Amino acid sequence: MSGNSLLMALHSSTERFGVAVHDPMSSSEPSAVQVFDDGRGLSNTLITRVSAMLPRERWTQLSGLAVATGPGGFTGTRLSVVMARTLAEQLRCPLLGISSFALMAPRLHNQLPVDQRGQPFWIARELPRRGLVAGCYCLDANDVNELEEPHLVAKGRSLGPIVEAAEDVHADVLRLLELLRCAHLAGKAMPWSEVLPIYPTSPVGQV
Repeated sequence: MSGNSLLMALHSSTERFGVAVHDPMSSSEPSAVQVFDDGRGLSNTLITRVSAMLPRERWTQLSGLAVATGPGGFTGTRLSVVMARTLAEQLRCPLLGISSFALMAPRLHNQLPVDQRGQPFWIARELPRRGLVAGCYCLDANDVNELEEPHLVAKGRSLGPIVEAAEDVHADVLRLLELLRCAHLAGKAMPWSEVLPIYPTSPVGQV
């Protein structure tokens, strides 16, 4: 695969919406990122925000897409996942889906005591009236292995080393773009149909 490919990553698992684009035709830096504080208004601004980063007339040139799959807000996460899936299907291009917890894992790993680094650890977020959502991760150099996808943890289950989820959409959407670039260069298939949003508290499960 060519390293001169147009790639885009989307992250809307928080109240902030991040868009990152790798554009080999850019006259400045090949990778650019913007984060928008749209909150629940994202349903009205999604297309405008993406178009501001990459004009619609260039979408057909995309060679790959990536999207954060959550966990996060039900509507926000769904919006970007649906958009990414739709574009990938129409353009017949690869789509990489990565959980938002997996994206933050390299950052949060550094918060662990030195003697706990290098072993599996949990990233968790407490949701009022719903419980603890957590995923389990292990780092191999800078590669992240997601041992357990984020899910509602059964009451009474004992977890290993644990850190609280902490958002940094700017850093995480850039990491998502870099993961896409590496996967694209490696020629990975990344079928769009396998990318689904994570709804650990949804009464209807994944859709």
